[in-house]
Amino acid sequence: MKLFKGIALTLAGWLAANVVFSEAAATALSSPEAESMTIQQIIETGGWLMYVLAAMSFVGVALVIYFLIALRRNQIIPTTFVDSLRTLLREGRFVEAQTACRNNGSAIASISGSALDYVLRSPKPDSALLREIVEGEGGRQATMIQNQTQYLMDIGVIAPMIGLLGTVVGMLKAFNTVALDLTKAKPMLLAQGVSQALITTVGGLVVAIPAMIAYAYFRGRTSRLISDLEKNSAELITLMNKDAR
Repeated sequence: MKLFKGIALTLAGWLAANVVFSEAAATALSSPEAESMTIQQIIETGGWLMYVLAAMSFVGVALVIYFLIALRRNQIIPTTFVDSLRTLLREGRFVEAQTACRNNGSAIASISGSALDYVLRSPKPDSALLREIVEGEGGRQATMIQNQTQYLMDIGVIAPMIGLLGTVVGMLKAFNTVALDLTKAKPMLLAQGVSQALITTVGGLVVAIPAMIAYAYFRGRTSRLISDLEKNSAELITLMNKDAR
C-alpha cells in the first residue's frame, strides 16, 4: 500500500511541477495573447527541442516508478530469505544454503552465494580471504544499486543544457531578423525568437528540477539499503566463519 501511495505522490508532484512551470512560461510572455497560450502552443513555439525535453520527462517518470519498485528493502534484502539462510547456516547446511542463494536474485543472495562457493570449495576456509570475497561482491552490488539512480542525475544535468541550447537558437533567430534586413524586421518575428528562448529555458528547468529532487530522494534510499546490506552480510560472514572452523 505504501508503494502505490509513494508512486501516486511522486507522479502527482511531477505533474504539478510541470503544470506550474508551464503556466509560468505562458505568463512570462508579456502580450495578452501569450497569457492564454495552451500547452500545445508553448511546445510548438519552443520548437523541436521541446519534444526532446518531453521525452526526457517521460523517461524520468518511468525511472521514478521503476526505482520505487526496485529499490525496496524486500527486493535487496528479503527478510524471509535472510531468516531462512541464517537458519541453514546455523545448522551447518551449507549446500542447501548455496542452492537457496542461487535461486534468489537479491543482492544479499549474490553476496552470500559468493562466500558459500568459497567455503564449500576450500577444505580450510581462511577468514580474511572470506571477508575479502564478501567485500568484493558487496562492493559490486552496492555499485550496481547506486549507479541506477545516476540516470536521474544525468537527466537533471542534461535538461537545462538542452534548454540553454534552445535559448541560444531562439536569440539567434531574433537577432537574425534584424541582421538580415533592419528595415523589414518585424516585431512578431523578434517575439517568436525571444519566446522560443524563454520557453525552452523554462522547459529545461521543468524537467531538471523534479529529476534532481527524485535523485536526492533515491540517493538517500540507496545509502540506507547499502548500509543494511553491509550489516546483514557481516552477520552471515560471522555464521559462516563460526561453522566453517
